[in-house]
Amino acid sequence: MDSGVRIEVDITDLTKALSALSGLDQLDTEQLMSDIGARLEFSMQERITTTKTAPDGTPWPANIEGTSILMRTGDHMLGSVAWTASATETEAGLSWEYAHVHQDGMTISAKNAKLLSFVVGGRRVSKKSVTIPARPVVGISAEDATKIDQLATRFVAGKLGGGQ
Repeated sequence: MDSGVRIEVDITDLTKALSALSGLDQLDTEQLMSDIGARLEFSMQERITTTKTAPDGTPWPANIEGTSILMRTGDHMLGSVAWTASATETEAGLSWEYAHVHQDGMTISAKNAKLLSFVVGGRRVSKKSVTIPARPVVGISAEDATKIDQLATRFVAGKLGGGQ
């Protein structure tokens, strides 16, 4: 009696898929990088105006006046949200010269006088130093990572003829 196992593999679809993949290294990805930059811009603006949270979801510390954090002196921070993209990378961040103070936090001490003097809530305050807590704006949140993954997946699927 003839007994045995026969396995047959049809790689027609695999050959087509591999053929489609072979051109992916030559893709113009500048639009994808721009879409990622726009997503990061949206997230940073939303952190400043609405959520008041760091990219990791940590709520920002309240300020002493109870005003809208990072918006009190105008649109310096919000107006400095910027991104740039090329075919190989996206850079996103804040261009305002004092953005690093809010991103990382800082202690400011009097240098040319014994005390710092400023107005808080209509009252003059004098202190030897003031600590500004970190209120990170720049970074990729879990939601950003998911959205970027979706953008990249749609982009590649579109190039492979899979649509969305």
